Amino acid sequence: MDWHKLMLRYDRPHTFFYLDPPYWETEGYGVDFGIEQYELMADTLKKLKGKAIISLNDHPDIRRIFAGFEIDTVPIKYSVGGGGKTVDRMEVIIYSWDRASDPVGLF
Repeated sequence: MDWHKLMLRYDRPHTFFYLDPPYWETEGYGVDFGIEQYELMADTLKKLKGKAIISLNDHPDIRRIFAGFEIDTVPIKYSVGGGGKTVDRMEVIIYSWDRASDPVGLF
């Protein structure tokens, strides 16, 4: 089932979604995931009854599409070529809700 159909089917006030879509403008995923998918994702988050977090690469297009959402930026290390080499990059964590006014606890 594709991500959008799944979210529409299971969206409830108590539902929490974690989305990890293909990183924008990267290769090797083997799936077609165009910019319109990220735009649909942002639109879906705006209407969500539950809550969602998305992790993506830090890219100007992604920041533009998800402008208006709370975004954290975190450093990560990508493995390169399986030889133990790493590359420092930034990733964004996008939240569908205002965490200050509605904190989510695990317990």
